[in-house]
Amino acid sequence: MPTWWSDAKLGIFVHWTLASVPAFAPVDVDFGSLIGSARREAFGSSPYVEWYQNSLRFPDSPASRHHREVWGDRTYESFREPWEEGLAQWDPDGWAASFAATGARYVVLVAKHADGYCLWPTGVDNPRRPGWHCPRDVVGELGEAVRGAGMRLGLYYSGGMDWTFDDRPLGSMADVLAGIPRGEYPAYAEAQVRELIARYRPSVLWNDIAWPTQGARLWPLLEHYYDEVPDGVVNDRWMPWSPLLGLAGTAPGRRAVDAAMERQLRREGGLVPPRPPHCDVRTPEYAVFPDVQRTPWECVRGMDHSFGYNAHSRPEDFVAHDELLWLLTDIVAKGGNLLLNVGPRGVDAQLPDEQATRLRWLADWVTPNLGALAATRPWVRPGTSVPGDHPVRYTARGDTVFAFLRGASGAVTLPDVRATPTTEVETMTGAPLTWHASPAGLTVELPTAASGPQPAVVALRAVEAAPAGPHGI
Repeated sequence: MPTWWSDAKLGIFVHWTLASVPAFAPVDVDFGSLIGSARREAFGSSPYVEWYQNSLRFPDSPASRHHREVWGDRTYESFREPWEEGLAQWDPDGWAASFAATGARYVVLVAKHADGYCLWPTGVDNPRRPGWHCPRDVVGELGEAVRGAGMRLGLYYSGGMDWTFDDRPLGSMADVLAGIPRGEYPAYAEAQVRELIARYRPSVLWNDIAWPTQGARLWPLLEHYYDEVPDGVVNDRWMPWSPLLGLAGTAPGRRAVDAAMERQLRREGGLVPPRPPHCDVRTPEYAVFPDVQRTPWECVRGMDHSFGYNAHSRPEDFVAHDELLWLLTDIVAKGGNLLLNVGPRGVDAQLPDEQATRLRWLADWVTPNLGALAATRPWVRPGTSVPGDHPVRYTARGDTVFAFLRGASGAVTLPDVRATPTTEVETMTGAPLTWHASPAGLTVELPTAASGPQPAVVALRAVEAAPAGPHGI
């Protein structure tokens, strides 16, 4: 795994599709529960705005009812015009500055989602919908801004779904697998990914759902990527197409897929893609692994229940201040990265206030504590609880262990830590803290300023003893 990725800890995902113009999805359901549902039309109620076009294919879905009330008989494709007009107000350098301020080291932009609309002026024209791409090079402009701000650019490509090639209603995961486009699509998708590699040299190649060719054609594509970007990273959603996937459209196949998904959700506690024959990084969605993993991993999630911008999300639908900071802490302690999504508005290319606020929360806390997060590795255990049922997480780098304490104040005993004669305990600014060793662990007096929604961070250093001088002095 490239060191740059393992050191990063925080990345920013950007979902910015035509669906961010109508900007609607129901907010009272999570996608994981839909995957585990046996309802044939479950995905018609998707909380993901970027699935709006698919939701419209179910006449009684919340999105269809909303669309009839607000937009009448307007087509999904008609949202292209206001989306492209909104680019006049886009400030890619401003986006990049706000992303970099959080401490993020990479940004993954959705270059093409399932609606098939490309955010770059592709030279690989869509045979089903000619010219279905943005005339402005959104990918290139954001890439230049991101790299100029000291971060790396990654690109998401929806390889397993493209509704310009297969527009059947997708009500369940079985439908999704059976609906991976065939015919002209595999060659089209491969040509576009090769074009993205040649033009933008993305540091992350992030596919979704599956890949529409068999492994014999996929492996040369990934070899080409690594040849062009030797320190590039490939995610775990490149499961090669197989004729067996076509069986997912049959009644026995549907039952088998539904049962498998239900077992996976119970086992993993959330949506975790099946492991393909090759990947660099695992990508649980709205889920966090319970412990350190053998394979590098990143949690991918939005700030609310959607990736694309949902104008109907309520304040309580967004991740809270303390939850967001602890989410990052917990993931880093387990050796993972957080790929946190922003969903810009489609009508004016702006980051919504609720999302911009959470980027500032990260910037305010990560900046002074970056040394305890970036370039660290898991300690002997990710964490535990301290007396008072306050959780603690650990990271390590060199001879330093960093302890993150949630909701604790005053004197706190770390039961996992044993002091040595040369132990030093400090704040992240280097100010010494009062501490003492006991049979129960290392007890440290937290500074008064440590109380609040943010985790308190303590640095525990095993300092080398000074060498003895002449005569043992």
